[in-house]
Amino acid sequence: MLNRIVVVGAAAAGLTAVETLRAKGYEGGLTLVGDERHPPYDRPPLSKELLGEGWEPRSTWLRKEDVLAAVEVDLRLGCRATGLDQAARTVTLSTGEKLPYDAAIIATGLRPRRLPCGDGLRGVHVLRSLDDAVRLREALLAGPKVAVIGAGFLGAEIAATARGAGLDVTLIDTNDQPLARQVGVEIGGLVAGLHRDHGVRLVLGADVVGMARDGAGVRGVLLSDGTVVDADLVVVAIGSVPAVDWLADSGLPLGDGVLCDTYCRAAPGVWAAGDVANWPHPMVAGARVRLEQRTNAAQQAMAVVANLLAGDEGARPYTPVPFGWTHQFGAKIQTIGWCPPDARTEIISGSAADREFVAAYHRDGILVGGLGWNSARGLRQCRMLLGRPSAELAATAAAV
Repeated sequence: MLNRIVVVGAAAAGLTAVETLRAKGYEGGLTLVGDERHPPYDRPPLSKELLGEGWEPRSTWLRKEDVLAAVEVDLRLGCRATGLDQAARTVTLSTGEKLPYDAAIIATGLRPRRLPCGDGLRGVHVLRSLDDAVRLREALLAGPKVAVIGAGFLGAEIAATARGAGLDVTLIDTNDQPLARQVGVEIGGLVAGLHRDHGVRLVLGADVVGMARDGAGVRGVLLSDGTVVDADLVVVAIGSVPAVDWLADSGLPLGDGVLCDTYCRAAPGVWAAGDVANWPHPMVAGARVRLEQRTNAAQQAMAVVANLLAGDEGARPYTPVPFGWTHQFGAKIQTIGWCPPDARTEIISGSAADREFVAAYHRDGILVGGLGWNSARGLRQCRMLLGRPSAELAATAAAV
């Protein structure tokens, strides 16, 4: 019997979980625990609309107060989970309270990686939370010279937003191209051209070894070749790690996140959803995956609830098609499936020169992913053929 369900993590995945439980008829006790003081909010706008277009923090909220209240959930905000006891079936909070559960859903997401140098130095920022975004926005209003360390999706978006506000921006990365790990060097080179055309200074293939200081504040980024990139505001965007520290003594299988089975179950009565969940996916031959994508957060939460309520006999493996996007300087770049840097990349429609095209990603003769640059409709062809032999894509394109 399920009379008490505790969801830990009050972002998109956690909110979707509690709403889906109620929508599917669960009437028992329901608690949502969030370590931030804000109601559940959306993270993608933090590096774009909130940072550069004057959105108020409330604009990022996923639900208004009255809508959230209608879910009839015991909402514990500004309260951190510190442990989970499988034997006792309790979640311990930072207040010392122990919440009993019949089922628990872990949706604690990520925490940002930090450099060993500069942490705590005035002018050095990370961007993960709403409070991070508000602090960074206020700092950008002063018109600083900006350096962004890390040219993945987040770093590139921050650089684009800051440059769009007219600031002097340098984007630094250890790779030879931006987004190299996410979409490969060929498309990454096109992203580099987009940023250069808009006045972003790129420092690529560079290792950061420290921060130049001006008293208690930063004045630049030190590189391994002795170069100093001048900056009085530095954003560290070098990726994130799953927020699983609080589960260290839980006995749950941990690694790159909470290690689950194909149903997103980590242990009897314990499930995981969103950025923190790691599970075997048949589209990559059963290899474990962990998706840091907004669409997955909601989809996986719904799948977890369906499996939790269905029981062992009715549970279904979770097999989503990954989908992500980024907006930079007016360009809308969308990805489906997997776009690994070691895949063969082929532009199958449109033109890179016109910055409107679809690229297909092939590995071992199989279509594994696709990317649309200002070409959302063109991605549909790739989506239908994911996991199929690459020759089928070529035959379909020839027939069109």
